Amino acid sequence: MVSLQELSRIAEIEFTDIVDTTEFIGIKLRIMLTKEGFIDIWLSRKLSDRFGFHWEDKSTSLSYRYDNFPNTKWKYVSTYPYHFHDGSQDNVTDSSQFEKDIEAGFRSFMRWVRAKRNL
Repeated sequence: MVSLQELSRIAEIEFTDIVDTTEFIGIKLRIMLTKEGFIDIWLSRKLSDRFGFHWEDKSTSLSYRYDNFPNTKWKYVSTYPYHFHDGSQDNVTDSSQFEKDIEAGFRSFMRWVRAKRNL
Protein backbone atom coordinates (compact mmCIF):
# COMPACT_ATOMS: atom_id res chain seq x y z
CA MET A 1 0.00 0.00 0.00
CA VAL A 2 1.26 3.45 -0.93
CA SER A 3 1.82 5.99 1.87
CA LEU A 4 1.42 9.74 2.14
CA GLN A 5 5.21 9.94 2.51
CA GLU A 6 5.67 8.23 -0.85
CA LEU A 7 3.17 10.58 -2.52
CA SER A 8 4.97 13.54 -0.96
CA ARG A 9 8.25 12.31 -2.42
CA ILE A 10 6.66 11.87 -5.88
CA ALA A 11 5.24 15.42 -5.73
CA GLU A 12 8.57 16.94 -4.67
CA ILE A 13 10.66 15.05 -7.23
CA GLU A 14 8.45 14.62 -10.30
CA PHE A 15 6.40 17.82 -10.13
CA THR A 16 8.95 20.43 -9.03
CA ASP A 17 7.66 22.84 -11.67
CA ILE A 18 4.28 23.17 -9.89
CA VAL A 19 5.05 22.07 -6.29
CA ASP A 20 6.47 24.52 -3.77
CA THR A 21 6.38 22.49 -0.53
CA THR A 22 4.62 19.55 1.08
CA GLU A 23 3.51 19.19 4.68
CA PHE A 24 1.60 16.72 6.79
CA ILE A 25 -1.49 18.10 8.52
CA GLY A 26 -3.10 15.54 10.77
CA ILE A 27 -4.12 12.60 8.57
CA LYS A 28 -3.62 14.35 5.23
CA LEU A 29 -0.81 15.55 3.01
CA ARG A 30 -0.98 19.16 1.81
CA ILE A 31 0.94 20.11 -1.31
CA MET A 32 1.46 23.85 -1.66
CA LEU A 33 1.64 24.86 -5.29
CA THR A 34 3.99 27.42 -6.84
CA LYS A 35 0.99 29.46 -7.97
CA GLU A 36 -2.07 30.17 -5.89
CA GLY A 37 -3.55 27.00 -4.49
CA PHE A 38 -2.91 23.67 -2.84
CA ILE A 39 -3.69 19.98 -3.15
CA ASP A 40 -4.85 17.88 -0.20
CA ILE A 41 -4.37 14.11 -0.24
CA TRP A 42 -6.31 11.68 1.94
CA LEU A 43 -5.73 7.94 2.20
CA SER A 44 -8.19 5.84 4.16
CA ARG A 45 -6.67 4.30 7.25
CA LYS A 46 -9.26 1.50 7.28
CA LEU A 47 -9.61 0.59 3.60
CA SER A 48 -6.30 0.34 1.75
CA ASP A 49 -7.69 1.26 -1.65
CA ARG A 50 -9.67 4.43 -0.75
CA PHE A 51 -8.27 7.88 -1.53
CA GLY A 52 -9.11 11.48 -2.29
CA PHE A 53 -7.06 14.06 -4.22
CA HIS A 54 -8.44 17.61 -3.85
CA TRP A 55 -7.13 20.74 -5.62
CA GLU A 56 -8.14 24.22 -4.46
CA ASP A 57 -7.33 26.65 -7.28
CA LYS A 58 -7.24 30.01 -5.52
CA SER A 59 -6.81 31.93 -8.79
CA THR A 60 -10.26 30.81 -10.00
CA SER A 61 -11.94 29.91 -6.68
CA LEU A 62 -12.73 26.49 -8.15
CA SER A 63 -12.02 23.13 -6.58
CA TYR A 64 -11.47 19.75 -8.18
CA ARG A 65 -11.42 16.32 -6.57
CA TYR A 66 -10.75 12.81 -7.77
CA ASP A 67 -11.74 10.16 -5.26
CA ASN A 68 -13.24 6.73 -4.83
CA PHE A 69 -15.17 7.09 -1.60
CA PRO A 70 -18.44 5.33 -2.49
CA ASN A 71 -21.07 8.06 -2.07
CA THR A 72 -24.29 6.52 -3.43
CA LYS A 73 -25.29 9.98 -4.69
CA TRP A 74 -22.81 9.40 -7.56
CA LYS A 75 -23.89 5.82 -8.48
CA TYR A 76 -24.96 7.00 -11.93
CA VAL A 77 -21.34 7.84 -12.84
CA SER A 78 -19.99 5.13 -15.18
CA THR A 79 -16.70 4.79 -13.24
CA TYR A 80 -18.39 4.61 -9.78
CA PRO A 81 -17.08 4.58 -7.08
CA TYR A 82 -14.28 6.46 -8.85
CA HIS A 83 -15.51 9.93 -9.74
CA PHE A 84 -14.31 13.45 -10.45
CA HIS A 85 -15.69 16.71 -9.01
CA ASP A 86 -15.06 19.14 -11.87
CA GLY A 87 -14.93 22.66 -10.44
CA SER A 88 -17.51 22.18 -7.68
CA GLN A 89 -18.84 19.65 -5.21
CA ASP A 90 -21.99 19.04 -7.29
CA ASN A 91 -20.50 18.88 -10.80
CA VAL A 92 -19.50 15.20 -10.88
CA THR A 93 -18.32 13.26 -13.91
CA ASP A 94 -16.64 9.96 -14.64
CA SER A 95 -12.96 9.73 -13.81
CA SER A 96 -11.76 7.90 -16.90
CA GLN A 97 -8.94 10.42 -17.46
CA PHE A 98 -7.26 9.22 -14.23
CA GLU A 99 -5.70 5.90 -13.30
CA LYS A 100 -7.45 3.80 -10.63
CA ASP A 101 -4.31 2.66 -8.79
CA ILE A 102 -3.52 5.18 -6.01
CA GLU A 103 0.06 5.94 -7.05
CA ALA A 104 -0.68 6.02 -10.79
CA GLY A 105 -3.90 7.95 -10.11
CA PHE A 106 -1.96 10.52 -8.10
CA ARG A 107 0.52 10.98 -10.94
CA SER A 108 -2.28 11.35 -13.52
CA PHE A 109 -4.09 13.84 -11.26
CA MET A 110 -0.90 15.87 -10.82
CA ARG A 111 -0.31 15.86 -14.60
CA TRP A 112 -3.91 17.06 -15.06
CA VAL A 113 -3.35 19.89 -12.53
CA ARG A 114 -0.12 20.85 -14.34
CA ALA A 115 -1.91 20.97 -17.72
CA LYS A 116 -4.90 22.89 -16.33
CA ARG A 117 -2.64 25.51 -14.71
CA ASN A 118 -0.75 26.02 -17.95
CA LEU A 119 -3.84 26.82 -20.07
